[in-house]
Amino acid sequence: MEPILDRFLRYVKIDTQSDPNSETFPSTGKQYNLLNLLVKELEDMGVAQVQLDEYGYVMAKIPSNTTRKVAAIGFLAHVDTSPDMSGTDVKPKIIDSYNGGQICLNEKENIILDPEAFPELLLYTGQTLVTTDGTTLLGADDKAGVAAIMHLAQTLQQNPQIIHGDICIGFTPDEEIGRGVDYFNVETFGAEYAYTVDGGQLGELEYENFNAAGANIEIQGLNIHPGYAKGKMLNALHIAQEINAMLPVDERPEHTSGYEGFYHLTQLQGTVEHASLQYIIRDHDRTKFEAKKLWLKSCVDLLNKRYGTSCIQLTLKDQYYNMREKVEPHPYIIDRAFKAMEKAGVTPLVKPIRGGTDGARLSFMNLPCPNIFGGAHNFHGKFEFLPVPSLEKAFETILNIAQVQ
Repeated sequence: MEPILDRFLRYVKIDTQSDPNSETFPSTGKQYNLLNLLVKELEDMGVAQVQLDEYGYVMAKIPSNTTRKVAAIGFLAHVDTSPDMSGTDVKPKIIDSYNGGQICLNEKENIILDPEAFPELLLYTGQTLVTTDGTTLLGADDKAGVAAIMHLAQTLQQNPQIIHGDICIGFTPDEEIGRGVDYFNVETFGAEYAYTVDGGQLGELEYENFNAAGANIEIQGLNIHPGYAKGKMLNALHIAQEINAMLPVDERPEHTSGYEGFYHLTQLQGTVEHASLQYIIRDHDRTKFEAKKLWLKSCVDLLNKRYGTSCIQLTLKDQYYNMREKVEPHPYIIDRAFKAMEKAGVTPLVKPIRGGTDGARLSFMNLPCPNIFGGAHNFHGKFEFLPVPSLEKAFETILNIAQVQ
């Protein structure tokens, strides 16, 4: 049986970056390079029920091998990697028996993975780590989850003595751009409840996440020769600055943690004639979330009134909601994950997700779906790394969940 590390390394070398500016679904055709490979590998394992649908969803089912009536359990991971950094030509580096010091990722560019900047590295002294070469992300988000689930499928296929109910497997595109389950058919998937394997640090178990919205602001200015602009010019760039200055400075991502929400300016561009801003708005508390959206709207309304024109157009769109209200009524789902981790020798680390997963939206599609660790740190950038024992424990955890208890 192929070692799980070899499987992971093979997957991360396939470029699957999604594109938020694309109007297709999936957003990039290259995601099919991994999706098609996963279909072939599942079929080669002998999994009989495998499909890749028109939207790029891979679904597979390993039928129950018990006469007991047990719930069908799903496991999901996304194949795409973040647009925040290149996923092209990923060259993973293997650090055997990490010694607790600095790791030089790239000598030419002097890119250093330093425990002073990332003290969590010291949790893994003596372990094998997988890092980037400093020029791309690694892609453990979420190819660690993909590898763990594929390893589970092969283990169940090769070991019929492991007793389990129906095991439903799903791989999705475009999670990183918030579209991962836009066309996902829960009924076809067939699970009564599921787990995304899309978390970070060893032991993470997450069943609450941000409520999330995206905001796009378009500002139409009026450009006049600056020598003759008095009383006439409307500088869109200055208005953009005004809007941003009206939002609380202490409610930015760099100043928040835990359950604290934020406004995050993700893009600002323009000229005197026209400018645009893009924000993401996040809060775990639904009331505070709605208040944040209302405040942004009131800022736009105030400035439109100040300038006596509707020069500012705001588009607000909710993206996902806190899965807690959908998962908490089913405490056995969390309890099962707790017991599976403890059986694997892992201490559960329950924490709110300061972000979202496909599972958040699936939970509101009547598929309760908490999130389990994949083991990696520093997602979406060149300092991403994965301790190999953590990946192995992720696999052990979902194997324990899968088995009839």
